Amino acid sequence: MMRMKNSSRVAGVAVIVSKTGLADNFSPHTTCPNQNTGVYSASYGSDLANCNVTMWNPLGNGLSYEDFAFPVFALKDENQTQVIRKCYQDHNLRVNGSAPQYPLCAMQLFSHMHAATDTVTCMRRTDLQNRFSINPEVLCDPLSDFNVWTSTRPLNNSAKGHAANESVVIAATRLDGRSFFWEQAPSAEGTVSGIVTLLATIQALSPVTQEAPPPRNIFFSFFQGEAFDYIGSSKMVYDMERNDFVIDLNNVHSMLEIGQVGLRRGRSLWMHSDPVSRQNKSVDTEVSEEERKLSLFSHALSLDQPSVSQPLPPSSFQRFLRVRGIPGLVLADHNTSFNNRYYESLYDDAENLNVTYPPDLSPDEQLVYETDAAKSLAEVATLVARSLYIQAGGEKKNLNNITADPKIWFLHQHVSDCVRLLWFLGSGPPQFYIGLGPRIHGPVHSVTRFVQYILANLTGTVTNLTESQCQNPSEVNTENKDLFSYFWVSGPASVNNTGEPFCRSASVRLSKAVSPAFELLEYGSPNYSIIPQSRWKSIRARIFPMLTLGVGVAVLLLSLLVTYFISSKAELLFSSARETPATTY
Repeated sequence: MMRMKNSSRVAGVAVIVSKTGLADNFSPHTTCPNQNTGVYSASYGSDLANCNVTMWNPLGNGLSYEDFAFPVFALKDENQTQVIRKCYQDHNLRVNGSAPQYPLCAMQLFSHMHAATDTVTCMRRTDLQNRFSINPEVLCDPLSDFNVWTSTRPLNNSAKGHAANESVVIAATRLDGRSFFWEQAPSAEGTVSGIVTLLATIQALSPVTQEAPPPRNIFFSFFQGEAFDYIGSSKMVYDMERNDFVIDLNNVHSMLEIGQVGLRRGRSLWMHSDPVSRQNKSVDTEVSEEERKLSLFSHALSLDQPSVSQPLPPSSFQRFLRVRGIPGLVLADHNTSFNNRYYESLYDDAENLNVTYPPDLSPDEQLVYETDAAKSLAEVATLVARSLYIQAGGEKKNLNNITADPKIWFLHQHVSDCVRLLWFLGSGPPQFYIGLGPRIHGPVHSVTRFVQYILANLTGTVTNLTESQCQNPSEVNTENKDLFSYFWVSGPASVNNTGEPFCRSASVRLSKAVSPAFELLEYGSPNYSIIPQSRWKSIRARIFPMLTLGVGVAVLLLSLLVTYFISSKAELLFSSARETPATTY
């Protein structure tokens, strides 16, 4: 790609995505992901900044951050690629070393982008258009969607700022991924392993926390936009600082983040902590206690600690540490550099996690088949769930009741629920690129909505509300819209088990995930993500036979002849009829 970028002869590139001959590694991200918006800087752990100690993604080639002056298309449809291959082979392929004969096969790519220069310029011009133009032409939009969060005890969504007598343990993971190509981000190890583990954790904890709630609240959060300089976590921390969230940073007791956990080497997991904040004795004591509690339940796993001088890997936890020294850990399958050879690329898919099925299984049978990857993630989820329960002050006697389902949780318990929920994701594997949410012009991201409904299914309760009451619960005296969200859904869990639609209430919420830089109008901010998405015209491509030079000259001469003829007869062809004096109106 870099050779083509530096060539003046390349006007566009069409990449045929294929698993055949796949390279041993490919990561278009940088070697130090999100290095400019993490916690380490000249004023905080300066010797740890810019991956000076640990190069987290040594295989990264930075391709996603290169500026290509020509369009680059990814072609995955077999029918399309076959047409292109046939056109090339029929017209452009050299035969016995001789030059191909005309007409040659040509391909034209249409991908006009409106964005200009950089974020500051593009957003400034967009703002001017919005202020002074009746029909503004928007050039670019900030990336945006929603974080998804829930808690073991409901939090009052109408009350903002410090929550009195509330201490929370945050369990978090990221909700998004990216790759070099737009909306081609399967992110199996980078994102899905964390989502699955945290959902399985919630499923394991939910019954126990309802029957024997621990003294501290457990706050589960799925952060959106983390692949683009921590958009979601930055926004939540920003809102907490401004007392515009249901809790503030003083309510946070500790934090446990689930990173990449799907590619363990042997049985090893690593507990990463921040060496700078641990210089504070109280923080160090609490982190050591958190490590001890995790180690208590690592019977099926091997839990290790990296070197005391090693910084945190790229993680949402870093955004919290920028504001306050919160005790916390990041759980990952790597000690130093990532095990993921395809970090933030379109090849980080199910095959990268070794998710395989016996060849004779039907799709329905695959739903209930326990893969090795599922069992592995369930072990991690059980470990996390039990440690969170103890961290929140729960009693040890309840721990045996906390076990994650190795059949990848909840989806396999009710196949009809699975089918309805997968409708959100469309055909093919889900894509985890954040995109533009309702703040701009799009719907809530399908994966965000999927996780929201799964959480409602795991943690909510069935109510007797009608559809109209479910959509307007404030009209019902017995319901509390400040504590719960209400979902009108279908499935076998209905009141009379008939499969009819029913109303489910749950303490599941969405919160905005958009960089504070765009709310503050600080488009060049060094503290927040400043990555927008360009607007564009229709993206399309066409192939056609390219004529020979002789045919082109003939067409030119014919055009000149026609032009001369029309010009010489212009007075006859274009003169208007004269009006006679007798003409009346």
